[in-house]
Amino acid sequence: MPRLVHVELDDTSLPAPTAEVERERKVALFALTEENSFALAEREGCAVPEGPYKLMLAIKDRRIVFTVTTEGGEPASEFHLSVSPLKQVIKDYFQICESYFNAIKRLPPAQIEAIDMGRRGIHDEGSRQLIERLEGKIETDMATARRLFTLVCVLHMRG
Repeated sequence: MPRLVHVELDDTSLPAPTAEVERERKVALFALTEENSFALAEREGCAVPEGPYKLMLAIKDRRIVFTVTTEGGEPASEFHLSVSPLKQVIKDYFQICESYFNAIKRLPPAQIEAIDMGRRGIHDEGSRQLIERLEGKIETDMATARRLFTLVCVLHMRG
């Protein structure tokens, strides 16, 4: 199955990350490159370069830019997705993550678990929305979509 062998984030237009944000980025990038399923979707009349692939993710003009090259660096595909359809789920995800991290400091395990279940549910919703938005562009599984959604969120983290 084609896969990603390298993933980068173009964060040149973002403020310098805090140590916590940088750690989240590194963890998300590592998790995605360790295990993923990523194939370019077939297009009528066009040959699709075979993987493995390299991926550059960026946010430009309120769009998520996916730049895909072959392992050897040859251009394979580039597509842009509007952030607007994902904006609310990203906002919800950040809010529940903040609640979760605050809960860890002061709430009993049962309440933390309930918040964590909500956090995972919102993460799953964002991943499903991303899969829908990527339809016709890439073929992937839910686990990979979850990791990609995490990276999209990481590109939205401030500071």
